[in-house]
Amino acid sequence: MPAEPVAPPAVTEDDPGGRTVRRLVAVVALSAVLPALYLPGLVHNFFDLKIYMSAMDWWRVGHPLYDYVQPDRVQGELYFTYPPFSALLLWPFGLLRLGATVAIFTALTVLAVVLTTRWLVVPVIDRHHLPRTFTLVTAVLLVLAVEGIRETITFGQINMLLVVLILADLLFAVPQARRWAGVGVGLATALKLFPGIFIVYLLATRRWRAAAVATATAAAATLLAAAVAPRDSWRFWTHELWTTERVGRTDIVGNQSLFGLLSRFTAPEKPDRLLWLLLVAVVAGYGLWRAARAARAGDPLTGLTLTGLVGSLASPITWTHHIYWFVPAVVLLADAALSANHPNEARRRGWLAGLAVGITALTIYGVVTFQAWGAGLVRTHDPVDFALQNTYVLLSLLLLAALPVRPRPRAENRTNWTDLPSSHHQR
Repeated sequence: MPAEPVAPPAVTEDDPGGRTVRRLVAVVALSAVLPALYLPGLVHNFFDLKIYMSAMDWWRVGHPLYDYVQPDRVQGELYFTYPPFSALLLWPFGLLRLGATVAIFTALTVLAVVLTTRWLVVPVIDRHHLPRTFTLVTAVLLVLAVEGIRETITFGQINMLLVVLILADLLFAVPQARRWAGVGVGLATALKLFPGIFIVYLLATRRWRAAAVATATAAAATLLAAAVAPRDSWRFWTHELWTTERVGRTDIVGNQSLFGLLSRFTAPEKPDRLLWLLLVAVVAGYGLWRAARAARAGDPLTGLTLTGLVGSLASPITWTHHIYWFVPAVVLLADAALSANHPNEARRRGWLAGLAVGITALTIYGVVTFQAWGAGLVRTHDPVDFALQNTYVLLSLLLLAALPVRPRPRAENRTNWTDLPSSHHQR
């Protein structure tokens, strides 16, 4: 009888060559998808960055900074809305050619994504013995695919600079009680105000010294800007700060805040301010309570993530590129799912993993990239509208309740968020 053909050896988990091929295929596939995700955003053409640079040109020749206005098809008129300290940092970029400024902002944003993703993911890799290079590269590609990051890059925003300052402070300096703890949060607050919610977080967690340093840093940066541009500073803090119409329409779907949710019920009228403040008080109180408990339990990443979500919900205007906090939330969910390895935790593990995958998918698809909402008023008419128009708001509220607080690791097995060695064995 003829010999039977010998089947080729199966690729098993013990086949390092097979694992390497599968990982390479996954990375190449993710890399190939990224350009398709960025194509719709090319219409932004670094729109916000161009406004910043045009405002700097206007300011440099002697005009009042906050008199700068630019017509817009959707929102009517757009202005320079950042605090004067931001203008001081942006001013030198106005001396460069626009192409050079675009290249610098894009490169710095990508670098910030790589750095912050490493900060978030490496402790999880070490704790669960995951393949380091593959996991980190995959994580960076997934973060670059998230709509908020895509919008940050294609609009030319500065959000990732703020994220670097906040994470460096709250993951490293504050837990280690460094002398300069609070400086990062203070600088971020002086640049864009929103990070001021993290000063409240420091107070809620009784980090009195760090809160004082953050407040003093923000005040010093603000006073520096006032010394350089006293009239513009006075005008911003006494008038422009309180004129929300300068930032844009609040009913636009890109505004994923509680105020935006309410505005889509009442447009063209503004929502009831008392109702909004009541909702903000309830959400902020509950979210910061959970954040403080997480910090006291030795889980600073959960604490700062919950705080970021609170800030996004409470701000009157939260554009999609402001909401970075889904990224650490997914890392936390994945870490908790991997830790739920006891046989009686199968249901919890499935729930956590499913939530992580679902949030990743929803934030990559997004709320504005692939849907044409038009330039007219946006109204919520039915439950489907409500879900589609407020996806990030609803996800943020879900995470405020569902994001797990991880138990403090035992000392012998602990991998601190502050313990990030420069080199490790590649698996």
